[in-house]
Amino acid sequence: MRTTLLLTVAAGLVASPLFAHDFWLQPEAFWARRGERVSIAMLVGHGAARERSAIAPSRITLFRSIGPSGAANRLGELSQGGTADPALAFPLPGTYLVCLSTNNVSSDLPAKRFNEYASAEGLTQVLAQRAASGAMNKPGRELYSRRAKAIVQIGLPGNAPQPHVTRPVGLGLEIVPLINPYARNTAPAMTVQVLYQGRPLPGALVKLNNLADDAQPVEMHRTDAAGRAVFRARRTGQWQFNVVWGQSLSNNPSADFLTTFSSLTFGFPASRPAR
Repeated sequence: MRTTLLLTVAAGLVASPLFAHDFWLQPEAFWARRGERVSIAMLVGHGAARERSAIAPSRITLFRSIGPSGAANRLGELSQGGTADPALAFPLPGTYLVCLSTNNVSSDLPAKRFNEYASAEGLTQVLAQRAASGAMNKPGRELYSRRAKAIVQIGLPGNAPQPHVTRPVGLGLEIVPLINPYARNTAPAMTVQVLYQGRPLPGALVKLNNLADDAQPVEMHRTDAAGRAVFRARRTGQWQFNVVWGQSLSNNPSADFLTTFSSLTFGFPASRPAR
């Protein structure tokens, strides 16, 4: 009931370009053959507001892949002009994480717009702090940054464990799948854990979007005391988890809150590629 209510309240908000805050990594193909280069697009928004992100490469502080043989720094593969998607090669069969972080930039919204955005993103702690300090009618000033992960499968999934997929990679705000969505299993649910600064984050609103039709989330849950949220398992289509978290700043002349956006994407091919 609570999830249904949240979805109903937010549905009219998330479809507006004002609330097009989602940012994610969109591989050209989530599954590819060994030796095949995979283009990775950086997208922002949802529904009619979806577009390629105009983020400058200079803002990206981390871009790496993590696979069966370890981590690889991919910053050097970004287009310096920011106009071309990086095309990554993966040396071995297996499951890979592609991870990205950015630095902070400032945002300043009128009070009504900021309060609506905070409500749509489930930032109840931000709204509570604004109310407690008598700032609900003041502009919302924040510093915000992005975190994103995509799960890419090279060749067919085998029986070898892929423990790096279900481990944290150290992002400031991170969605960690507790099972590899590409592993051979019949579990009816997919559990994710949200970590903030390395610790489980309770009370965060996690949304699941169908990337084929992402005008509004298909499922939303708040994390429990262990930072976990349980969703129905998906084995077809392309999917995006996202979460936002903010904390108050003190003695900062330019912002009242530090906000982090984080996403996790994965997907399945219409037909499985050869090994």
